[in-house]
Amino acid sequence: MIATIIGALLPIVVTLILGFVAGWHHDFDGKQATILNRMVMLYALPLSLFAGMVGTARDEVLSQGVLALAILVGMAGGYAVVFLICRYVFRRDMMTASLQALAVAGPAVPFVGVSVLGHLFGTASAIPISVASLVMNLIQVPATLLLLSAGQAQRPQSQMGARSAPPSLGHHIVHALREPVVWAPLLALLLVIFNLHFPAAIQDSLTLLGRATGGVALFASGIVLYSRKVALNTAVAVSVFAKNILIPAVMWGLMLAAGLAPALNREVVLTLAIPTASIAVILAVQYETAEQEIASTLFFSTILSVVTMGGFIWLTA
Repeated sequence: MIATIIGALLPIVVTLILGFVAGWHHDFDGKQATILNRMVMLYALPLSLFAGMVGTARDEVLSQGVLALAILVGMAGGYAVVFLICRYVFRRDMMTASLQALAVAGPAVPFVGVSVLGHLFGTASAIPISVASLVMNLIQVPATLLLLSAGQAQRPQSQMGARSAPPSLGHHIVHALREPVVWAPLLALLLVIFNLHFPAAIQDSLTLLGRATGGVALFASGIVLYSRKVALNTAVAVSVFAKNILIPAVMWGLMLAAGLAPALNREVVLTLAIPTASIAVILAVQYETAEQEIASTLFFSTILSVVTMGGFIWLTA
């Protein structure tokens, strides 16, 4: 078991440290890290998701409805609950509450999941990775953008000339559907449902760049962590606790109460236990809201995930 935990999590630590050192040595800066992330989101990750999905048997994909529903509940439901608590219990402004909800309920599955889930579950990891990526890009990110736009319109400095209405949720969803990381796994799912498969040589050619997803994304995250000043306070500590421990533990308890299979429980819990996604920091910087808090949440969530994810790997074994 110790060997499994080390094998799954050590690559994360090493790659993050290399990225952090690269930032400290001024070999890369935050803007270049953004370019690396753009390459991952536009090319490497879509290819990885597409190749992983089309290489999965149709019966296996169609049998994963419960897993997909559990991940949907954990991520979308978790986002809604965290936002409502932040907004109406802790009285945080709309923009900060939406970013905190994304940081807590949005695991970095497209990046870290490729390394961790791929090591633990092999090719079967393509399904939870694809589902989590779709939930993030079709639900969480559009909802966050909508709330950020609405909150920005309420700011006094936004009153420059005629105030334009914030884009609708449908606008953000349509925009998300144009992204390769969204339509690539959806296209692959349709091909699998109709039992259409590519020759092995073509699938292998797609995975060459796709294999770079986890390493490049983690390396870029290390650069981002160096470029942002981090600080530990009560809000950050609560967010990290909720992200790394509370949400996966609650979902684990709900699935145990429902009597679901242990193997299914393990996939869902470990998917939700993955640390905060860097998209939360990107949006915080773009909208100039809670930048240090969200960056600090990403930093401590990632560092402590070595312990918390190791614990969930051991508990769900």
